[in-house]
Amino acid sequence: MPKIVDHEEYRRTIVEKATPVFSAHGFNGLGMRQIAQELGMSKSALYHYFPSKDELFAACTEFVVERDGALVEADMTAATTREKTAVLMEVFGEIEKGFQGEAFLLLDYMRGKSHREVARDKNMKLANKRYLEMIAAIVGKADAAKVLTFMLGALMQRLLDGRRTRLSDIELWLRETLEAHETLRTKRESI
Repeated sequence: MPKIVDHEEYRRTIVEKATPVFSAHGFNGLGMRQIAQELGMSKSALYHYFPSKDELFAACTEFVVERDGALVEADMTAATTREKTAVLMEVFGEIEKGFQGEAFLLLDYMRGKSHREVARDKNMKLANKRYLEMIAAIVGKADAAKVLTFMLGALMQRLLDGRRTRLSDIELWLRETLEAHETLRTKRESI
């Protein structure tokens, strides 16, 4: 009797296994043959589920942003600044676990692309949209881009300085930033 395979479930399994392969090897120097080898499957089987490296990479991008997006389960815009900061730091810690590989992968993926090409790239659009939505669920839409920019900068700084920038300092700076934005918003609303 032939083996029954859930096509979508197997695609998800491939994506989960391929994601760290991209993080470890980059995008440009990696071919479907090497990916298949790393996954322990034939190249033809990989092509059956993903007709191109670009399609597999897009599925991996979606997997990562969905996984990270699941870190925020509810709308927290009414929470206190301390509660928001605590959740943002949890998100920061989870993202930081794989950030080095993802940062190098991102730079490799964007290599040779103009800023216009990056802005139009469907994977970049998806990642930006989903991360902004995740942060907006915590701090509100008005401050989401500012907070995301701060967090990405802090992640990069800790990568560049070997994590010498302390998490407690990042947490303090983040809380101070949120408090300053809240004070400004309150002043504007009272005018």
